[in-house]
Amino acid sequence: NILFRDDKSYPYLKLSRQPYPRMVYYRGAVDRRHDYFGPYPSAWAVKETIQLMQKVFRLRTCEDSVYNNRSRPCLLYQIKRCTAPCVGHISQDAYRADVEKAQAFLRGETQQLLKSMEKQMLAHADALAFEEAAQVRNQISALSKVLHQQSIESVDETDVDVLAVKVQGGRACVNLAMIRGGRHLGDRAYFPSHVDDAVAMGDASDGDVSVSVEERVLAAFVAQHYIEAPAPRVVVCSPSLPKALTDGLSAHVGFKLHWVYQPKSERKIWLEMAQRNAEIALARLLSEEGSQQARTRALVEALDLAPDDLASFRVECFDISHTAGEATQASCVVFHHHKMQSSEYRRYNIEGITGGDDYAAMRQVLTRRYSKIVEADSDSKLKMPDVVLIDGGKGQISTAKAVFESLSLDVSRLVGVGKGEGRKVGLEELVFADGRPKAYLGHDSAALMLVAQIRDEAHRFAITGMRAARAKVRTGGSQLETIPGVGPKRRAALLQRFGGVRGVASASIEDLASVDGVSVEMATTIYNALR
Repeated sequence: NILFRDDKSYPYLKLSRQPYPRMVYYRGAVDRRHDYFGPYPSAWAVKETIQLMQKVFRLRTCEDSVYNNRSRPCLLYQIKRCTAPCVGHISQDAYRADVEKAQAFLRGETQQLLKSMEKQMLAHADALAFEEAAQVRNQISALSKVLHQQSIESVDETDVDVLAVKVQGGRACVNLAMIRGGRHLGDRAYFPSHVDDAVAMGDASDGDVSVSVEERVLAAFVAQHYIEAPAPRVVVCSPSLPKALTDGLSAHVGFKLHWVYQPKSERKIWLEMAQRNAEIALARLLSEEGSQQARTRALVEALDLAPDDLASFRVECFDISHTAGEATQASCVVFHHHKMQSSEYRRYNIEGITGGDDYAAMRQVLTRRYSKIVEADSDSKLKMPDVVLIDGGKGQISTAKAVFESLSLDVSRLVGVGKGEGRKVGLEELVFADGRPKAYLGHDSAALMLVAQIRDEAHRFAITGMRAARAKVRTGGSQLETIPGVGPKRRAALLQRFGGVRGVASASIEDLASVDGVSVEMATTIYNALR
């Protein structure tokens, strides 16, 4: 029952196959039309690699729509991060040579690459082409500096995953370190749920006590992770795994996986590093969870509440956002089990009111939200929260109180977050709908920190939706609404990436497919629909 809830989606570095290939961050399904390198454990790791590639090999990263319409070099050329193929400052053959060097580096063929570059530099020098020799020398110097900065250096260019597990305080962490071509691309920590089930199984008298909790957690991770994620040929881990599991995974991936449980030499150092990172990540998680639980407890005490279960203490917060009455949006964010629950967030389009009337907007969203709960039967999953936070002072609370009274709901649940003296952060006041006097918690109060966290999240969620709705109206986003499969999230991502429908319409299929959530098939559909 141990679940590793993660999208298992890893980013790649993509090199397009064009006369002048483009280097770009990519996440999604890979195909044979382009070259992909990775996967990388995080977006940061890809972007750092792209920066290194720009410094050493100076490959272009610009969109094709920008590249095809340049009349002079951009700033990247001026700071020596690009060779400006867009305006013909480098020949196709020379650019292709740089691409091949970059590919060799990304594959981990660093020693062969350095030797070939040294030969090329000497050949230029013998031919008295000293400028070309100096350029290659600078590349060698930059590449050597990059290699020297790597935290893990290996003489073995085999791709390796290193897995370490740590269990403590009822929580577990599996740390995955990725070694590709002898380069440490980074670590990624996973925190499973239902670890208590594994603990209970290990403690049960009828359970297999020979199998530790760490072994159960690691086996669960491996079984779930490598079903979808690409697997290297070598996996270094501790503790050991059942042979049936490892054989089944080898059959699934189509080649023999080599499992190393007692590594030596540099692989032993890798595993020790992964174990330390797992301990650090788990300690940080436990610290953050303890702090968040303390904040929840402080808020419950400040509001003089007595929930049956502190973990199930539920807060819903509302905020209104618009630009001079345009594209009014209301947000509802949800907090329970000591953290924000983004899957339960909701946005509401506010219509039929006078532009800029925040009170009418709050009245509408509260009525739409809680009338459903009032009408639902007792078996419904819809439940009233313990606290309803309203981003606003006395006026907003009065509006919310009228709505709750019309629905026969308990107004003591309503709490407004009003600006304090001088509207300074940390001086907020809590305003109550049931007649209690205002409460000032103090700028260092843990309860106020939690209230501010929830309020700020509601504000962020509302303003993000408002901006997307406003952009749709101003840029003619309705053209995208008629395309099957292009929902609000894809539409907002496309408009933000290309600056409006005109930018989307002028983009190529490849550019469209580079947007998160847009497949090649969907990009083709959008491309054809806008033409």
